Amino acid sequence: MQPLVFIDGDQGTTGLQIHERLRSRADIRLLTLPEAERKDPARRAEAINACDIAILCLPDAAAREAAALVSNPAVRLIDASSAHRTDPQWVYGFAEMAPGQAERIAQAKRVSNPGCYPTGAIGLLRPLVQAGLLPPDHPLSIHAVSGYSGGGRAQVQAFEAAAPASRPPALQVYGLGLVHKHTPEIQQQAGLTARPAFVPAYGAFRQGIVLTVALHLRLLAPGTTAAALHQALASHYAGRRHVEVLSPDQAQALQTLDPEALNGTNQLRLVVLGQASPDQVLLAAVFDNLGKGASGAAVQNLDLMLGLDAV
Repeated sequence: MQPLVFIDGDQGTTGLQIHERLRSRADIRLLTLPEAERKDPARRAEAINACDIAILCLPDAAAREAAALVSNPAVRLIDASSAHRTDPQWVYGFAEMAPGQAERIAQAKRVSNPGCYPTGAIGLLRPLVQAGLLPPDHPLSIHAVSGYSGGGRAQVQAFEAAAPASRPPALQVYGLGLVHKHTPEIQQQAGLTARPAFVPAYGAFRQGIVLTVALHLRLLAPGTTAAALHQALASHYAGRRHVEVLSPDQAQALQTLDPEALNGTNQLRLVVLGQASPDQVLLAAVFDNLGKGASGAAVQNLDLMLGLDAV
């Protein structure tokens, strides 16, 4: 019999996208609750304990409550919230970030889906830290612009319902106090010992992300070049079908970075820019915040846990 999957919170932005990706599949069964029962703790507990894998698409506090409802030891969880992303008892659900991570996800009982911004930051930084090219205590500034869907269903509805004249500005930089819930996740999962400065923003487009990290080569180990940074990323992700590292020639040909370039996919594109510069490099990641940054990653983790996919 096909495995039974329950999406707890399937009316939110991530939950709706996951449901859309799964609803036509014949290799799994989807369990959904009628609208009147979605907030009934007893019915939710019953559904969670009746499934093979539950995907939690809930606010952090509600995700912790849902995880506590599990009494069936056979039930496995994927948490799409940020509630468990730094919890050592949960496996971090970024399959490509380290050797053996996909296998750990495949065997796990509890998987925490990465955050959207952290996916790009960790994807760029962790391989460079592991390769010894980027010191773990290096002072880092991470800048990212996401589509407004990153603010959740309420922000999407508010933006799209507003008359053009009353819509928010085309670009809104936030997190100005430099205290963001994604920062501890980035630091821990990228292998950093110093807290990076993280500056996020929302743009006037629905979905997609461009994330950048500028590096001064004079502050890195002598001899570190753009070519060496590119080679470390290319080697780390060789053969990974959901992560692509642009070649130096492809990177040099770029004039702009389009945050919407990979929308609707589960792809993560990484770029090392500045090959012609002797002293500076720009690392960049482009991906769909609702794809590899949320629902696409959750479905990828689901398939790994069910033995239906390989990275």
